[in-house]
Order: sequence, then structure tokens, then C-alpha cells
Amino acid sequence: MEVPGGTDVAESIALFARRRQCGVCVLSGSGSVANVTIRQPAAPSAAVILQGRFEILSLAGAFLPGPTPPGSTGLTVYLAGGQGQVVGGSVIGPVVAVGPVMVIAFTFSNATYERLPLEEDDGSSQDQVPGIGSIGGQQQHGIPDPSPLPIYNLTPNLLPNGGHLSHDAYPWVAPPRPPY
Repeated sequence: MEVPGGTDVAESIALFARRRQCGVCVLSGSGSVANVTIRQPAAPSAAVILQGRFEILSLAGAFLPGPTPPGSTGLTVYLAGGQGQVVGGSVIGPVVAVGPVMVIAFTFSNATYERLPLEEDDGSSQDQVPGIGSIGGQQQHGIPDPSPLPIYNLTPNLLPNGGHLSHDAYPWVAPPRPPY
């Protein structure tokens, strides 16, 4: 996505998500911005207003189209100033593009907000896909037993069968695909 100069980057992405009724996951961004308002992790209650021009070092975030609780969508940005200083945090105000800002993102349809664990999930159900998280019929609470996995960086004489591993050395079983 290209955000033109003079435009608020965060508001542009949020507007795109609302108009297209899709979710947007921001992976990266590049370009120059000015007049950025962020909240830094060290001072979660204080806003920091950055005046002047900054180069985007990192841009990440997510936007959902529908009504979502506060804090479930937004951007995190890390910027480099003219003197080499680096500053960043959660965007809580405008991030005005000085020139074109390129945003690398992917979109997805049917975006919904879910709060986990699901209400109907009482924690006692074992709805795992067969073959994942279980070895020999024993439940491993989502984490497979690492003992049958191959061992890397050992000389071949220390590996079973002289270092020749068959496909049986990889115990992961692909989950069955749901019917369409």
C-alpha cells in the first residue's frame, strides 16, 4: 500500500480495513513521517509527541473492520531521528507521512475478534487433532515428546543407523483437512 504525503498512515490503514471489510496485518513500512504521537512501553500512561521528521525503521500492527474493543487494533512503530536516535512505541495519535510511505501488509476476509479461551471451552475438553501432541496414545498437552525427533549437529557415528534417517524419524502427522 502507498500512503501519500500529508496523510495519517494509521488512519489510512484503518479506513482501508473498514471500507473493504477486511482485516489488515501490517508487516513492514518504509518512508518518512512527522508529528508522531506514541505511548512507550516504559511509560504506558504518558504520551510522547515527536516533532520533526523521522524515518520508519519498523512498522507492525493489525486492523479489524468491525467494532472491536480498544487496544485490539493499532500500530507499533520504531523511528530513527536525524541525529541517529531511535524511538518507538504504540501509535496513539497521528503518524503523518512526509512523502510517500510504503506499507507492506496482507489482508484477510472474514476477520473477526475472538477472546480466548472461548466461553464454551471449559478447559477439560481435548479437541486436539489426532497425531499432534500425542505419541503412542499418550496426551502431551499440545507439546510433543522431543525424544523421537532427529538430533542435528552430531557426527554420523553418534546417530542411529549410521546417520541415515528415514522418513520415520519425523513423527509429525499432518492434521486431517476439514470437509468443504
